[in-house]
Amino acid sequence: MYTICLVEDEIALSTVVKAYLERAGYETICFTKGSEAIEYIGNKVDCWILDIMLGDDINGYDVIKAIREKDQNVPVIFTSARDQELDKIFGLELGSDDYMTKPYSSKELVLRVNNIIKRVYKDRDNNILKYDDYTINLEKRMVEYNKKEIKLTTLEFDLCLLFIKNQGKCFSREEILKDVWGNDYFGTDRVVDDLIRRVRKKMSHMKIESVYGYGYRLL
Repeated sequence: MYTICLVEDEIALSTVVKAYLERAGYETICFTKGSEAIEYIGNKVDCWILDIMLGDDINGYDVIKAIREKDQNVPVIFTSARDQELDKIFGLELGSDDYMTKPYSSKELVLRVNNIIKRVYKDRDNNILKYDDYTINLEKRMVEYNKKEIKLTTLEFDLCLLFIKNQGKCFSREEILKDVWGNDYFGTDRVVDDLIRRVRKKMSHMKIESVYGYGYRLL
């Protein structure tokens, strides 16, 4: 799940935008003051939405400067009630990715966030698989369920990956042995049943169906 940081001192607007972002599947963290946002820098944030004028002495420009000292790549969207070309140019010079003038449509803001996330994190998405509420990170070889990590052994992860990449396909025990253990394994195919049992226990929401007399498939 991607995390969005919304820095907006208008509480009513912040509440509405947060609802739209969460409905779109984003974890959304809100701040009303620039000082609070600066203190949060360094935590995992995938996109910042910064209002220029905030409820304290620190404005959106100060916040993006602090962000860029830590991270040159995280996308930033500026919002402002001032529709001035100089504001847009200054924001771009500081490293913003987009600029929206208030009042804006929350739906449009979400669309812009979607587009930026897809562009910036396209390589990350290629390394992520989804099944139900499971998230499988191929690069880190890590599985999470509702953002909580599930500890899997190498064989358990490889079996999980085989099923999720081929959802609906039925595999015989021999095919699972070849794919998970490799061609060099010599032994009984009953180790497959034991591995299936362990994965079912750790990932109880995976619908691994037994196919009588043949093998298994993921529904």
